[in-house]
Amino acid sequence: MYMALKHLHLTAITLSICLFMLRGYWMMLGSRLLSRRWVRIIPHLVDTVLLLSAIGLMLTLQQYPFVNGWLTAKLLALVVYIAFGMIALKSGRSKGTRLLAFFAALATFGYIASVAVSHDPTPWN
Repeated sequence: MYMALKHLHLTAITLSICLFMLRGYWMMLGSRLLSRRWVRIIPHLVDTVLLLSAIGLMLTLQQYPFVNGWLTAKLLALVVYIAFGMIALKSGRSKGTRLLAFFAALATFGYIASVAVSHDPTPWN
């Protein structure tokens, strides 16, 4: 069960970040593809699978946010990632603001991945 959940989670992560980068690229180009129905729906479906697989892994491993520091760091960084992503793809008032938020979201994703691999909230140590 653990390996199936882990593979599902890693697949959802890969799809999620690839879709985010694609939508960010389209945002930079000012493409109307961003307004396509599937572009607005599929990322939410992928992120739902990502969240459910994360909850499944958490319960399987019996490791929980606010108990394990690295999971707390991932959860808080996820909130930051979502906020930057919303600014980048929806609410940023200028293209410069959107670009800054886009790259900040990618940096935050990198932090989340580093924490996940190292199980340490300060993976640079």
